[in-house]
Amino acid sequence: MAAPALLPLGSTMRVLRPHPNVYAFYDGRIEGARAHSAAPNWLDDGAYALGVCVYAVVEGNEAIVYDTHISIPHARLMRRTLEEAGITSFRVVLSHWHDDHVAGNEVFSDVEIIALDRTEQALAGNRIALENGDPPIFPLVLPNRIITGPTELKLGALTVKLEPAEIHSHDGLILLLPEFGLMLAGDTLEEPITYVAEPERLGLHVEELKRIKEWGYPRILPNHGAPDVIAAGGYGPELIDATIRYVKKLLHTRADMALADQDLSTFIAGDIASGALTYFAPYEEVHANNVKKVLALPG
Repeated sequence: MAAPALLPLGSTMRVLRPHPNVYAFYDGRIEGARAHSAAPNWLDDGAYALGVCVYAVVEGNEAIVYDTHISIPHARLMRRTLEEAGITSFRVVLSHWHDDHVAGNEVFSDVEIIALDRTEQALAGNRIALENGDPPIFPLVLPNRIITGPTELKLGALTVKLEPAEIHSHDGLILLLPEFGLMLAGDTLEEPITYVAEPERLGLHVEELKRIKEWGYPRILPNHGAPDVIAAGGYGPELIDATIRYVKKLLHTRADMALADQDLSTFIAGDIASGALTYFAPYEEVHANNVKKVLALPG
């Protein structure tokens, strides 16, 4: 088997426009390609292979950047693209503390970086690991504006709502654009399946998924999903329903070993058939690891 092609960081990033006020900076999901190393690493295996996207919401000369991407080169390209489009005022909002969302913080160290208190605590507590990871995020720039709950920002005339939601990670922060019916979901929603990071909290994640569905947002832009769907304006609320079904079924594997043995294509066959989800082979490994984490829970 041929070795994977190593492509320079940022060289394959695509700029999508899911909405006139939203830039989507998408990279990865390229068969046979990696961006950092042929060896296992968080950038390729946790982000690039699966597809990774971060967003900027723009109005006039202002932008709110939602996460800072998987590397310094990616973040520089994002900022340059926005500056060339006339943006002179930047703010950053972090969706949560994980490496593939904060690796470009240094490029925005001169502007306001907004995060939940739980995100700041997780970044500070994991700083040594993040700065010495593969690849390292060094130096790790911490947020400089800390919020403790739901927060409303103004972007020109636009209202931007920041809503905490404990899904995927204990510090999830969703960005809502009520005028446009748009939910920027971070990793609280992922397609085709969620990446289980905190298995002991999955029961709460289901309740939180039900809560965010009640908000009634018709379009969802996740940080990991299919580029063609994101480019076309995002997912519908059926992604929330499919995620609830997946997490509930995942929890049921503890009582049904036959279910635990299913590959991803079988496990989500109903949602693939209905069109709610699209099968993507690299998520087989994510699913297998999700099952292992659930089966390893005590009790």
